[in-house]
Amino acid sequence: MKKRIFITATNTDIGKTYAAEQLLRHYASQGLRVGAIKLVETGVVDGVYPDGEILLSLCRELNPALSDFTIEDIVPISYELAAAPYVASQGKALDFDALNRAIEKMEAVCDVLILEGAGGLYVPVDGNFMMIDLIVFFNATALLVTHCSLGCINDTLLSLQPLQNRNIDAVLAFNCREEDTDFSVVSEPFFLHNDIEVLKLSEDIDTICDVLYNC
Repeated sequence: MKKRIFITATNTDIGKTYAAEQLLRHYASQGLRVGAIKLVETGVVDGVYPDGEILLSLCRELNPALSDFTIEDIVPISYELAAAPYVASQGKALDFDALNRAIEKMEAVCDVLILEGAGGLYVPVDGNFMMIDLIVFFNATALLVTHCSLGCINDTLLSLQPLQNRNIDAVLAFNCREEDTDFSVVSEPFFLHNDIEVLKLSEDIDTICDVLYNC
């Protein structure tokens, strides 16, 4: 089985796709064949896949073996309503066969597979599964992306706890944006005091990728 990294986050619009881009570029620069799958994407309207199209374009650029792959190979399940998959699908059971087929096809031509989740860990996928369950089901290492604005301490700890409770190998990465100028003053001291390593996507991508790959 190839290396699988599941990107999740403390909430929606935190930077999962941005993180996926950074990981894909780093591993490709190391000579590894890369691939990515957005397992379920919601908010797909008129054939426009906001996250999937970014991943497809980058995968084609970085891995020539993916030149003929389509958006359906990158996003095997999609819904129009921008909501949790459980809601967007009106409670439809998750099609694991479709996901497994997509993963098998992708892993035939890549060494590292990036799996991107939707929203946070407790986003309901269907009536039986939450997003955190998919990390375990697909036997992946987790990258938890968090933000750097006020409130990130609470949000980060709430997401770290279930990963630790489930014994899921996970790396924490902070997606600090230009407006997060006060992070080093109002939030970072807490993490450092409690021996929680502050790795930033914009500055520490090499370390993040190395730790993930060796988990």
